[in-house]
Amino acid sequence: MTVLLREAIGDRLRHARTNQRRTLRDISRAARVSLGYLSEVERGQKEASSELLASICEALELPLGELLHKVAADVSAIDHVDRVDNVEVAPVDDKVEAGKRRAAEREAAEASAGGLEGGRLVSELIGNDLADLRISPPPRMSPALRTTISAPKMVAA
Repeated sequence: MTVLLREAIGDRLRHARTNQRRTLRDISRAARVSLGYLSEVERGQKEASSELLASICEALELPLGELLHKVAADVSAIDHVDRVDNVEVAPVDDKVEAGKRRAAEREAAEASAGGLEGGRLVSELIGNDLADLRISPPPRMSPALRTTISAPKMVAA
């Protein structure tokens, strides 16, 4: 998704105005711009000139540099998300498949031996979601190391 500069500027101007609980009419009067044109600028339908932006920012008591800095950060963030979304996933190789089979065999062995009591998440496949994580069996522990946590004792008031 590509964001247009005029849309990002309009969003930031609207955000600044609504945070101050001011109306379009109030800002249009202070900036000496028509209400309709200001509305179109806020909706990203019109490209505001630098003079008009300076006037709107002055009416909002928002430094032009601060507006431009925030808009640049917004555009950068959206651009970064687009690049992450377009990353190609490498095909799964035989080693990963073999690791998944071994993990499944361990889980089956644990299940037949009384179930899985605990464990840790181990990444068998590097990916973006939790579906790519598998549970490995817990390390062997002696019964002496296990502790039981009981419910807190209630004290009568």
